[in-house]
Amino acid sequence: MTDESEQTQLDELADTDTGGSTDDTDTGTVRTAESEPGGESDPAATTRTGEATETVEVGVALLAHLEDAKLSLAAAVDRVETVTTDPALTREILDTAELRGVIDREGGVVRPRSGSFVSFERDVVRREGEFTCRRCGASLSTGCFVQFDAGEHGPFGSSCIRRVTGRE
Repeated sequence: MTDESEQTQLDELADTDTGGSTDDTDTGTVRTAESEPGGESDPAATTRTGEATETVEVGVALLAHLEDAKLSLAAAVDRVETVTTDPALTREILDTAELRGVIDREGGVVRPRSGSFVSFERDVVRREGEFTCRRCGASLSTGCFVQFDAGEHGPFGSSCIRRVTGRE
């Protein structure tokens, strides 16, 4: 799984980004399994609501479709935080992606392994309406939504969707 320095870095990122609090609005009820001897929870043994399960699956799909050859753990967490701001779910998304072979993590570096990418013609839907970008918080009249098999992710503005997918 992760080494101690990565776990510390994840904990620090979670505390910095959420001020030590969790956002339960997108998680519903989440109950994790007892810790393993190494001190980490087993994502496969986690009981979650359907909404939390979809959140994890969309997060794993996002990591699978990143166009970056490698990125820092902080940058990966930044991308995952467009899916959830809950530190426990963020950690679970990263752990699940690693267990499934979607990413490799070593020394604070994340390397996507799938080679998949988001096709803007096929995988992105644009909708007119009043939206707020999930990355930067800007008001949008046109939202871009990524269609993954696991679910829809968005809305994003036209530049933020490129950053989230690793295109810029």
